[in-house]
Amino acid sequence: QVHLVESGGGLVQPGGSLILSCAASGRAYSINTMGWYRQAPGKQRELAAAISSGGDTNYAASVKGRFTISRDNAKNTVSLQMDSLKSEDTAAYYCYAHVTLHGGSVYTSWGQGTQVTVSS
Repeated sequence: QVHLVESGGGLVQPGGSLILSCAASGRAYSINTMGWYRQAPGKQRELAAAISSGGDTNYAASVKGRFTISRDNAKNTVSLQMDSLKSEDTAAYYCYAHVTLHGGSVYTSWGQGTQVTVSS
């Protein structure tokens, strides 16, 4: 069982920056892709950023160039550097990890969520 704890959300002005962090604990055969989904009230959940265990990244078009996701496999942590924040980035951000257990089963672990609010 892999447990994810995320932190770093808060209130920031447009153009500001925040860093989200997510730490994985527990045992698994491997932790594959990690990243953040985000969801604003009344809108569909969307993948904001993801990073594979090998370091390959992908981003939503709306955040590309402003967000940077990174990963420390030794620490089992992932970070999301969010720059030039816009009001449109306001959402609850949920860290996730695709986990493979020793028995070969695969599941998605979710963080508790952290609120990012961009407002002047």
